[in-house]
Amino acid sequence: MITRLSTLFLRTLRDDPADAEVASHRLLVRAGYIRRQAPGVFAWLPLGLKVRRRIEDVIRDEMAAAGAQEVHFPALLPREPYEVTGRWTEYGDGIFRLKDRKGADYLLAPTHEEVFTLLVKDLYSSYKDLPLAIYQIQDKYRDEARPRAGLLRGREFSMKDAYSFDYTDAGLDASYQAQRDAYERIFTRLGLEYVIVQADAGAMGGSRSEEFLHPTAIGEDTFVRSAGGYAANVEAYRSAVPDALPIDGLPAAVIHDSPGTPTIATLVDLANDRYPRDDRPWTAADTLKNVVLRLTAVDGTRELVIVGLPGDRDVDLKRAEVAFAPAAVEAATDEDFAKAKGLVKGYIGPWSPGGPVLGEHSATKIRFLLDPRVVDGTAWVTGANEHEKHVFHLVAGRDFVGDGWVDIAEVRAGDPAPDGSGPVELARGMEIGHVFQLGRKYAESLGLQVLDENGKLVTVTMGSYGIGVTRILAVIAENAHDEQGLIWPREVAPFDIQVVAAGRDEAAYTVAETLATELDERGVDVLYDDRPKVSPGVKFGDAELIGVPLIVIVGRRAAEGIVEFWDRRTGERDEIALHEVHERLRESA
Repeated sequence: MITRLSTLFLRTLRDDPADAEVASHRLLVRAGYIRRQAPGVFAWLPLGLKVRRRIEDVIRDEMAAAGAQEVHFPALLPREPYEVTGRWTEYGDGIFRLKDRKGADYLLAPTHEEVFTLLVKDLYSSYKDLPLAIYQIQDKYRDEARPRAGLLRGREFSMKDAYSFDYTDAGLDASYQAQRDAYERIFTRLGLEYVIVQADAGAMGGSRSEEFLHPTAIGEDTFVRSAGGYAANVEAYRSAVPDALPIDGLPAAVIHDSPGTPTIATLVDLANDRYPRDDRPWTAADTLKNVVLRLTAVDGTRELVIVGLPGDRDVDLKRAEVAFAPAAVEAATDEDFAKAKGLVKGYIGPWSPGGPVLGEHSATKIRFLLDPRVVDGTAWVTGANEHEKHVFHLVAGRDFVGDGWVDIAEVRAGDPAPDGSGPVELARGMEIGHVFQLGRKYAESLGLQVLDENGKLVTVTMGSYGIGVTRILAVIAENAHDEQGLIWPREVAPFDIQVVAAGRDEAAYTVAETLATELDERGVDVLYDDRPKVSPGVKFGDAELIGVPLIVIVGRRAAEGIVEFWDRRTGERDEIALHEVHERLRESA
């Protein structure tokens, strides 16, 4: 059926929305694909739904090819399954919770592991039923503190989430690889560049975890990669741990006056001026920075933790959030320092002549964790826990120890890849897919077991595989546009071709109608701009904005059987005979 612009529910806009930060947000609103309802929440208009469904069709094709079957769960789910797995609490403020009229707790599902697991438990009981892969395409809800960038980071978003069920680890490996391969095919068909990186599983849990990241300057994720093939997001990057050094013969720790040195830079300047080294100048890498963080557990309780790391590095809060999850992580406040007895702000250190100052068994009893680079035998300049005093030659393993290690320092270009494949470079990316080997975490919590070949109950092992459907739509829009508007790839465009009747000559409309009908009868999905009282300039502007990649303009030479064929992707515009349109359409595929 021909779609006519004269009756299509569409209103294009000439001005950008005031809250648009990125091109996809700006153009999808202006071109009439989506409309804002609330921060991070959008209504879908006919054009937007057509593109969204074409993306979903690609996903469904490849899920079927991978042996997965489609199901559909409600978005509104009861509290109990999430209570059993602990995620009702672990999600903290990140989910939407509500009560029904009887006071029962529900949530708007941020993800569906629990109910998928319970469904299989309800229906399957034997190893003969496995392997199984099922999936859905469903809206998800997360209470983002700062929804931004239109569909790229919203409170309501659509995901394809698939789950595999096996009773052996080898079976899980095979299911995982099948889904991973399907993702590569999906993103290739959608024309999206991607990098597969090692990732942290976060609240999902599990062991093996990989993200599909689309490299883009507006990406919210930083990832690292080496020329030798290593790739990981910064949360999953593990710093290379140097070998311990000999302690014997190192100079004793000594406290020096250090007036006016509350920062690493001022400390280094003073050290080189008053206490110069014989071999080389002091640098920030010689100092031990002790960062005080406040952790807030999901039950609201708080604790301070101090992290000792080389002074030329800062804490990466995203890495810290992963390391201390599910607790929330913030920098300590003046109020926290006031309550923490024994900490001298700006001059904090783990040691004093009277004994340890930091650590669970120290005078302050504040947990003290060390960066992996702070190995035994390394010597440092750090605070002496006295105002305007620092201790020099403080040796790890001799003068101080930590309660453990935590790898949360910023990652830098040139840092070594942990697999030895060379130095890493940093890049920005947007997550478009994520695959996990969940293992038995959810099956154990919810009692999903089957009888194996020997009649013995075994716990099922699971995989979880997610693709951000609406995010992918926005990522494609980010890549596929020019200054005038969208230019959709053929695979996901809302229509195969747009026919524009230009001018006021009745012949143009007659020929355009005939052409649109013939194309439609040949199975071509046609958008026909048949608006009689709209100027050619407005029609052309709307055509550029909407982004159908191929446009036929039926104008002043219509009576001669000549039309203009416009390829938005290349910018080429040629006059051709009417009978050549279908051939050009096929050649342009």
